[in-house]
Amino acid sequence: MIRRLYDYTMSLAARPRAKVFLGGVAFVESSIFPIPPDVMLIPMVLANRAQAWRIAFICSFWSVLGGLLGYAIGLFFFELVGEAVIGFYGYEDKFARFREAYHEWGGSIVAFFGLTPFPYKVITIASGAAQLNLGIFILASVLSRSARFFLVAGLLKVFGEPIREFIEKYLGILTIIFFVLLFGSFVVLKYLL
Repeated sequence: MIRRLYDYTMSLAARPRAKVFLGGVAFVESSIFPIPPDVMLIPMVLANRAQAWRIAFICSFWSVLGGLLGYAIGLFFFELVGEAVIGFYGYEDKFARFREAYHEWGGSIVAFFGLTPFPYKVITIASGAAQLNLGIFILASVLSRSARFFLVAGLLKVFGEPIREFIEKYLGILTIIFFVLLFGSFVVLKYLL
């Protein structure tokens, strides 16, 4: 079933109203849908590199709005809907650990996982369930989702098709390295200087 959904989502990228579909996929992926919007973003940018920034903006904007739906699910409907979504992806144990960590690291958690291939919907639902400050949630989501989608679009715009396989294979690892370096810099500034 997931493979058919993936193939169908990918086929939307070639349609005349692809940008509308991209917005829809980015929106629902942030709360319930299992296929990331990168599946559409990558072929759309490769097909029209001049539109890379617009495509990345659409993806970022609707992903953050969809994140607000995930936040609302966690805040208002966690027992009814959120637990089922978390369970579907098999993240019950991880979710319990996330909830504890949110009291201290909520904004950083959203910023980090918003950049990675980790299912963003888990983070949005966890943020609502843990009642993370909404302003912090929105700011971290805007920064991380925009960074992710603009980075992918920028690499595709500059390097074209040859970078596609590299992005698909190494984006998660590169994001983790980037975040470790960024977080390490803050630790050095705070505790060592």
